[in-house]
Formats: sequence, C-alpha cells, structure tokens
Amino acid sequence: MGLSVLSDDHFMGEALKEAQKAFDADEVPVGAVIVCRGRIIARAHNLTERLTDVTAHAEMQAITAAANFLGGKYLNDCTLFVTLEPCLMCAGALNWSQISKVVYGADDEKKGYSTYHSKPFHPKTEVVKGIRAAECAALMKDFFKKKRG
Repeated sequence: MGLSVLSDDHFMGEALKEAQKAFDADEVPVGAVIVCRGRIIARAHNLTERLTDVTAHAEMQAITAAANFLGGKYLNDCTLFVTLEPCLMCAGALNWSQISKVVYGADDEKKGYSTYHSKPFHPKTEVVKGIRAAECAALMKDFFKKKRG
C-alpha cells in the first residue's frame, strides 16, 4: 500500500486497535498512534490503571515513545491520531512537543481541552476532529456500560 493511499481514516483505525487493547485490559479505551512521514512511529493506549498513574494517558505514552524513536523531544513532522479529544494535560504536552497535526475521533464533552475554551496547542498545530467519531464514541460507551454492569 503506497503512502498516498494511507488516510486519516486508516490511521484512526490503528488508534482504534490500541483503544481496543485498553478496553480488553479494563482501561478507559483511548488509543493513539503517532505518524511521521507516512509511517507509524509510536502506538499507545491508556495505562492509568496498570501503572497507577493519572498521567499515563494514551497521548502521553505516545509522545514519549515517538520522542524516543526520533531521538529528540520535538515532533514537528508528526501527526497524532487519538480516539478521544485530548484533555488539557495532554494538549499542553502536545503543545510542548510542537506536533504538526492532531487528529481525534470523539469529542470529550466532560474533560476535553475544548471545554476550557482555550487553544492549548502550538500555534502551528493543525487540529482535525470527528474522524471515525461514532466508532470511537461507541467503544467508550460500551466500556462504561460494562463497568456499570
């Protein structure tokens, strides 16, 4: 499959695979991948329960993995695909990373960065939302329905 064929939809599918891993591990099902020049360089999902760490969000794990892969802290030529709108903490970290683009699926009406009416991303960061939003939201709803039992 050529690089030109890989779309936001394709990479969101990869993030959804990560979200399913979180779901299966009884973590809030958020998944993320970071893509650089058409190639996935980091895959992550929420690990807050497993690591007993409130900062172990999928985005934070992905940022660290991508920075390690690239050997530097800046993700200028990278795109994050994440199944849920980043929270303010993750948006701040993405700002510091100077990531080029953030693509997310479902809105997070309770804790997403947009609920704070701020623009926390780096000024050059492009934001795209709503990619495969219904699938992303359904996984979250299924998880919390299962939790309420």
